[in-house]
Order: sequence, then C-alpha cells, then structure tokens
Amino acid sequence: MAGPMLDPKFRKYQAAFQPRRNITRSNYLFLSVSTFVTLFLAWSALTYTGFIDPLFLPTPIAIMESAMKLTFELNFLHDVWMTFMRVMVGFAAAAIIGIPLGILVGTYKPVEAMVEPLMAFIRYMPASAFIPLFILWIGVNEAEKIAVIWFGSFFQLVLMVAVATKSVKQELLEVSYTLGTSRSAVLWRVLLPASLPAIMDSLRLILGWAWTYVIVAELIGASAGIGHTILQSSRMLRTANILVGILTIGILGLISDYCFKWAHRVFFPWTE
Repeated sequence: MAGPMLDPKFRKYQAAFQPRRNITRSNYLFLSVSTFVTLFLAWSALTYTGFIDPLFLPTPIAIMESAMKLTFELNFLHDVWMTFMRVMVGFAAAAIIGIPLGILVGTYKPVEAMVEPLMAFIRYMPASAFIPLFILWIGVNEAEKIAVIWFGSFFQLVLMVAVATKSVKQELLEVSYTLGTSRSAVLWRVLLPASLPAIMDSLRLILGWAWTYVIVAELIGASAGIGHTILQSSRMLRTANILVGILTIGILGLISDYCFKWAHRVFFPWTE
C-alpha cells in the first residue's frame, strides 16, 4: 500500500537526516556559518537592549575595541605566541612518546597488561592538582607549564591510540598471516597503516584538550600568555579583555582543528 504523498522539498530535508548521509559542501558551510551568525545575533540582542549588564557580558563592539587595545597597546600578540608555543611543545612531547607507546599497548597483550592499567589510573588525576608539585619539582618556568600540558595530554593519548590500534579488524591480520607476512611486518605494514586515520583523529581531540590545559598552566606563575592576560583582567574586572582571551583560544583551537581535518582528508581520502 502506497504511503502518503510527500512534498519533494520535505523529502529532501528528511533524507538529509538519514544517519551518516552526506550533504553537499555548500550546505555544510551554510549550516556552520548560520550557527555562528545565530549566536552572534543572540549576543547582540542581549547586550544592545541592556538585558544583560555590560559588566557581565560586553557588546560585540566593546569586545572588538578591547581586542584592538590589547593588540596595539599591550602587546597581546606576544601573549598569543607564548601560549601557542607552550601548547605545541607540550602536545608534540606527548605525541612523540604517546603514539609509539599506544601502538605497542594496542598490539601486544603483555605491554597492555603492564601499561594500560597504570595509564587508566593516572588519567583520572587532574593535571591542575599537580601544578604545586610541578612547581616544587621543576620550578616556576616554561618547563613547568609545558609539563602541565604534557601531563594532561599524554595519558589520554596513549589510551586513545591503543583503542585505535585495537580497532583494526582481526580478519585483516589473519589474512596477512595466511599470505606469509611476518609478525614484525604485520605491525609495520598492516596494523600501523590501518590504524593511522583513527590515530590522527585522536591527535585532533587531544590537541583540543591541550588548549584547555594551557590556560590552567598560565594562571599560576606566568608573566606572559593568554591565561596570564585573563588572570590580570579578572583582577580588574575587565570582562571584555577576558572574553578576548577566551575567544582567541577558541579561534586558535578551531584553526588547529580544521588543519587536522584537512590533513586527514589529504592523507586518508579513502576514509571520507
């Protein structure tokens, strides 16, 4: 029995919400920009009508004026550079050690038995709680701030890489053994290439966490950085400056996120 006749446009919208169905790039871009525009309009409506006190939420123009003042009078670009450098060094240090270790954990059961419970135990410890200990062990310097980012990223990354490696289908390994592939070749020629797309996704997620940990690291004992700017602004109730710092972190995080997505499409086009 035929179902009710539906308008072609309604069918088109209905089909767009089919699980995992792709939409065109132009529609994707339109929807993404629409979300930001809607948020901006809501922000403008709440602030320009006086519904929210500017002390709690300044207007968009006030935020732009604060951004200009921070940039041209208070050397904010140096703070941005210091924060960017700390995130990249801490994240790279976590990735250089965490990726090989995670692959070994996801490949060999003895390594998993030795490492995974310890990683799972430590990852629940908040990195911010270790700041007093890092200051005691390392001192108040760049190494201490990078250590906070490394600590917040490393243990999560090891477990996520291990899960990515374990997700490679067992049938793929069995076929490789059947064709005479050696154990070491299975690791380098089968497991590693098959798990790289998921490892790239793990790196993308962990980098997002690193951007959050850098603010925690810079709130104590920093003389430069976006976190330092936010802390100094909060002491003088300069809400606009605080929001400039937060929005800058968001923009930098969004750029790094899209860089990873672009690299994922370039190096692993078959996963799209």
